[in-house]
Amino acid sequence: MHKNFSFLFYLKKPKNYNGGSAPIYLRVTIEGKRTEISTQRQCAPEKWNSHSGRMVGVKEDVRALNVYLDTLLTKAYEAHREILVSGMPLTAESFKLKFIGEDEERPRMLMEIYEHHNKQFAELVGKEYSEGTLKKFKSCVASLRLFLHWKLKKEDVSIKSLGFEFITDYEFYLKSVQNIQHNTAMGYIKKLKKIIRQSVANNWLDKDPFMGYKIRIRETHRNFLTGEELQILCAKEFSIARLDHVKDIFLFSCFTGLAYADVMKLTAMDVATGIDGEQWIFTKRMKTDTLSRIPLLPIAIAIIGKYRDYSIKLGKGYLLPVLSNQRMNSYLKEITDACGFKKELTFHCARHTFATTVTLANGVPIETVSEMLGHSSLRTTQHYGKIVDRKISNDMSGLRKIFQIPNSIPKANTP
Repeated sequence: MHKNFSFLFYLKKPKNYNGGSAPIYLRVTIEGKRTEISTQRQCAPEKWNSHSGRMVGVKEDVRALNVYLDTLLTKAYEAHREILVSGMPLTAESFKLKFIGEDEERPRMLMEIYEHHNKQFAELVGKEYSEGTLKKFKSCVASLRLFLHWKLKKEDVSIKSLGFEFITDYEFYLKSVQNIQHNTAMGYIKKLKKIIRQSVANNWLDKDPFMGYKIRIRETHRNFLTGEELQILCAKEFSIARLDHVKDIFLFSCFTGLAYADVMKLTAMDVATGIDGEQWIFTKRMKTDTLSRIPLLPIAIAIIGKYRDYSIKLGKGYLLPVLSNQRMNSYLKEITDACGFKKELTFHCARHTFATTVTLANGVPIETVSEMLGHSSLRTTQHYGKIVDRKISNDMSGLRKIFQIPNSIPKANTP
């Protein structure tokens, strides 16, 4: 729809004007409503023609000023035309924003998007996500900020400037400058990929820079206790109370498969009678929010009973008195030395021990183990199956030496 509009250059004399040059303004009137835009130029009133809206004279400075005003007028008509073509509402305010270039959307910045994601993520901690996962995202943000300083000498960067090279350079930085292991670096990049995918979904990016980039996780060796080592630990007695305490909590995890965060938050409400009339643990994993249903083995029940009075005395409602993860792992080093184990144990090794030595190695189907571990995918559990296969292979290798082919049985001809 056609709207009445007009442009006028005029001198805007400030309050308490005492003479001298006055600033020149462009007055824009659209449907009777005005807005004013400074031209960043000045003119003496006696040299100004208010009718033509131009400076009077033939000198070079006069011609330069009038040419400049003509250029601004051309820009004003172009801004008016662009608004009409775009279909946007034409108002005095929308014209001013278009004229001074503030109508264009500010570019989306990578770190702003990442920080906003983490802020929303923090609001859901304890509801959908764990505090540990939030810490990982915060660590990734800190690492990415250092990378931007290292590569671009900038605090932030437009999301639209990201490409395949940015990702590969980030991988190089993580491994070479920050000296981060491959799988940990892939975890950082995987979290960046989540932010990028959200940007693509929001139409902030036309093309996914991760297209053509593959996140490759290398298979790692996971320490766990063998059957013999588990028996040694169970039988080992410690005169130092803190070591005996840590041993019990570690063994509880070995016979339930619960991770540190899940053992720490257990309450008496999480133990109930299962379908078989025996005691089970029913809990949700902190990491994945998936349900774990675990029938309790006798040693796990005994450990709960051992600390029942102690937990009641604490008055916090937790099932077991769990120390900090750092202290647990520190004391586990002492326990490892005392038992003579030639491997480094952390609390998470107990979960691996449950998956391998306690369950899979004793014929528990991998689907059942996956359910008890609370894995969201069977593929995660299948890694433990490979470990058990290696153990079977090693065990059978020893049997091959014992059971040689008797002389009475002819050896097969090899091609």
